[in-house]
Amino acid sequence: MTPILALLPLAAPALLAVVAVQALAAPGQRPRALLDLVRAATLASLTIALVSALGSVLLGSGTSLLIGTSGLGLSVRIDALSMVMFVLVSFVGVIVTQYSRNYMDGDPHQGQFTGWLAATLAAVQLLVTAGNLFQLALAWVLTSLALHQLLIFYKDRRQAQIAATKKFIIARVADAALIGAAVLIARHFGTTDIATIATAAREAGSGAGSSMGTAMLAPAVLLAVAAMLKSAQFPTHGWLTEVMETPTPVSALLHAGIVNAGGFLIIRMADVMLLSPTALHLLAIIGGFTALFGAIVMLTQPAIKVSLAWS
Repeated sequence: MTPILALLPLAAPALLAVVAVQALAAPGQRPRALLDLVRAATLASLTIALVSALGSVLLGSGTSLLIGTSGLGLSVRIDALSMVMFVLVSFVGVIVTQYSRNYMDGDPHQGQFTGWLAATLAAVQLLVTAGNLFQLALAWVLTSLALHQLLIFYKDRRQAQIAATKKFIIARVADAALIGAAVLIARHFGTTDIATIATAAREAGSGAGSSMGTAMLAPAVLLAVAAMLKSAQFPTHGWLTEVMETPTPVSALLHAGIVNAGGFLIIRMADVMLLSPTALHLLAIIGGFTALFGAIVMLTQPAIKVSLAWS
């Protein structure tokens, strides 16, 4: 795919960001016209995702032009991973937006909720299509900040506020870990372009050089830490099981994509991770224990939403 055509996926988060700003411009209940606009934006983003995915099949993978300078800016990486995630997130966005439209109908702050929902979806789309480390880290942080506003939507629910505070603290540590990893990786490879980094890492791995493994130990461990914190792995899982006081559409959005961002990060940076067996062992141990622990506790929960959270 040509670098210019590869920019198409950026239109989806741009549309959602525009409608999010409109919805947040004036707090309180918004007219149906605005809700229709948000629904149209999610449908348009899904269409863009499907067209982009089809283009990747017909024209092959590639990286778009960088809208920025010195490796800092926006670019799109089009390959099987990004397109699968792009379509998935966009499809879930359509479903959750429509569900929240009916679920929140009559709520005095429906417009504000819809605005933050659109902003969260835009940030996740920006994340899964990121073509450089700067955009990856930026979207990672924006996703967390937008989600936080949804988690504290009901300010009179103390349990929701406590859970949101826990999530906010854990998310900031995850942000710091990812930013630290991105800086180290960019300094080592001399670029922020993810495709270039992946190629260089594969070449280094095939050479079986011990020096590369040592150099990649710190960034790989930081990537693993960021992913585990984002995906609520043991022992930082507590907040996820306590967010049931938030509106149900938020729970749906969490389980359908956001907590999987950690897994996406590891797959996206797999070539770097493979250079550090220590980081891979850490992921296997923590992830394996979390899966076993969550599955056992899930069976003891009488409430469906709480059981899903543990799953």
